[in-house]
Amino acid sequence: MMTTTIYKQLQEAKAAQQKKFAVLIDPDKGKISHVDKIIDLAQKATIDCFLIGGSLVVNDALDETISLLKSETDIPVVLFPGGSRQLSYKADALLFLSLISGRNADLLIGKHVETAPFLKISPLEIISTGYMLIDGGVPTSVSYMSNTYPIPANKNDIAVCTAMAGEMLGLKLLYMDAGSGAVNPVSAEMIQAVSMATDIPLIIGGGINSPERAAKNVAAGADIIVVGNAIEKDPNLIIEISEAIHTHQSS
Repeated sequence: MMTTTIYKQLQEAKAAQQKKFAVLIDPDKGKISHVDKIIDLAQKATIDCFLIGGSLVVNDALDETISLLKSETDIPVVLFPGGSRQLSYKADALLFLSLISGRNADLLIGKHVETAPFLKISPLEIISTGYMLIDGGVPTSVSYMSNTYPIPANKNDIAVCTAMAGEMLGLKLLYMDAGSGAVNPVSAEMIQAVSMATDIPLIIGGGINSPERAAKNVAAGADIIVVGNAIEKDPNLIIEISEAIHTHQSS
């Protein structure tokens, strides 16, 4: 049992202007060909946490992946569920995602009602998170599976108002995601606008495939950077991206 909650650590890091780096792992075995190397590099790079999840998990790899991570490293493991069935008590925490960018009632509150009784008795730290899908230039699994449209990439005002509403509703985190393999990552202008309008930790993911992009995002106001698809293709990016994020200090 952790003496300090993961969320408290994120709050303290934001207050101290310390940026965080999370590596996203899709537990579908067919999508991970370098798990051992990812774990080794993640420890060397001192990443801040693993996010575990995907839009569609079709096998029993979720528990297996988490067990492997927990046996090989002390890095916190946080569930990033793509559906209500993607639950495991083996993780440390769960992002309780509400898709506030869409208008699908099931993903705003419906599925949460179904899982709440199980989460209430679980050992997981539950972190309520406003999930905002941003148009990344290509159709995404999240958009298809959720039956929602992303926020247009050039509509900073919509993103800002959506983020403010999520914060006012009491959500603890904001997660702006352009989706796996996005052609156009969330723009620095949108990140800056949302960061300036809200006070809770801001996560950015989707299409971040270089240390330069990661550095640009944290400079714009991102508190946590999530990278998954690019690392699946080239695990060695972990070291470079981690350095770019952790050496940045906001002015």
